[in-house]
Amino acid sequence: MKIAVIGTGYVGLVSGTCFAEVGNDVLCVDLDQHKIENLKNGVIPIYEPGLDDLVKANIASGRLSFTTDIGETIGDEPDALSDVLFIAVGTPPDEDGSADLSYVIDVARQVGQRLNGYLLVVTKSTVPVGTAEKVRHAIQEELDKRGVDIQFGVASNPEFLKEGAAIEDFMKPDRVVVGVDGKDERAIELMRTLYTPFNRNHERLIVMDIPSAELTKYAANAMLATKISFMNELSNLAEKLNADIELVRQGIGSDPRIGYDFIYPGCGYGGSCFPKDVQALHRTALQQGYDARILSAVEAVNKDQKEVLLSKIDQHYGDVKGKNFAIWGLAFKPNTDDMREAPSRVMIEGLWERGATVVAYDPVAAEEAHRIYSGRDDFVTLDDYYATLENVDGLLIATEWKNFRSPDLERMKELMNEHVIFDGRNIFDPEQMRAAGFDYYGIGR
Repeated sequence: MKIAVIGTGYVGLVSGTCFAEVGNDVLCVDLDQHKIENLKNGVIPIYEPGLDDLVKANIASGRLSFTTDIGETIGDEPDALSDVLFIAVGTPPDEDGSADLSYVIDVARQVGQRLNGYLLVVTKSTVPVGTAEKVRHAIQEELDKRGVDIQFGVASNPEFLKEGAAIEDFMKPDRVVVGVDGKDERAIELMRTLYTPFNRNHERLIVMDIPSAELTKYAANAMLATKISFMNELSNLAEKLNADIELVRQGIGSDPRIGYDFIYPGCGYGGSCFPKDVQALHRTALQQGYDARILSAVEAVNKDQKEVLLSKIDQHYGDVKGKNFAIWGLAFKPNTDDMREAPSRVMIEGLWERGATVVAYDPVAAEEAHRIYSGRDDFVTLDDYYATLENVDGLLIATEWKNFRSPDLERMKELMNEHVIFDGRNIFDPEQMRAAGFDYYGIGR
């Protein structure tokens, strides 16, 4: 099949590359000329394990290509019309927390202005309920302006990719949600054909109406965010009750109705999805006259949780002006360089506000951190996590990278001025750390 993907961000690039990997001809479109030139040369703008090699291999095979011209995908040339066009552009939060759909609608209008044959247009971006209908309306409006009668289809196909495991998630999905009009058999058959290579073990395609598909994406992320915030609430209560949240986690996780996934307490969630999607779903509810109180609580708990290590620092030191701190981990989670809404940013900026200095380490996110804090001469990252400990008064752990799990404790003590650890991901055992001579603060331990 001929596939067009509009947008080469995280979702668009992963999706386009994986569609090419199973034999489709994929053309990815982005307005950023510099990004497109880099992609043509196999230089990808994000860190995602395995994606770099997959992009290069599919470029070399001729199945994956890149352009800044959307016309190459929708019919400026006689043989250019794609079978399916995915809209995978950004939907950043607006000032009121709702999703900004301006980029999505702009793509739809360009499709309507240039379309010359049947095309299935699929929203891949995370969008509020009703967006597909807005896309349909925008395309039809442009066709009416041209005075032409061209048939097209519209569908919703939300992504469920975990950063750090996106290739595996796409190639071996646990479900493929497709929202279509019930009578649009052509759209259903196109989507079924497109996803057949990913369904070889068993049928994973779940076909539903478009509003349900759009809501499913938000519901999934909101449910996972709720589990995280709930455990963080319990961790704060556990400290007051002199209980150990890690033992509580094991006790409830063993219940198959609850499970172990997403019940690790910590210093809050971040990333491109959970914060934005919880806000957008809450805003959608308010627009319908319904106050989704759990969603507002999930947001509030997460916002406060990102401050929890700073509160522990204040309690331990009092005034930290002039003190030096190391932070291990900058990305919002391991196996990504994504720092959007990352707890590390709250920690760094909170320490600066208190008059402290910060030196940080992350195996892949240092470059992104320097981009974010490009105006600060005092922001320092080092290539070795032990090196960050030299003459510091405390260590904060913000990301649970595997190489942090079994450090040389004696070496750490030799390097640090004060032997204090604030573990925002509970990667260490409190008794072991205290026996080794550290003042240790975890989450709910």
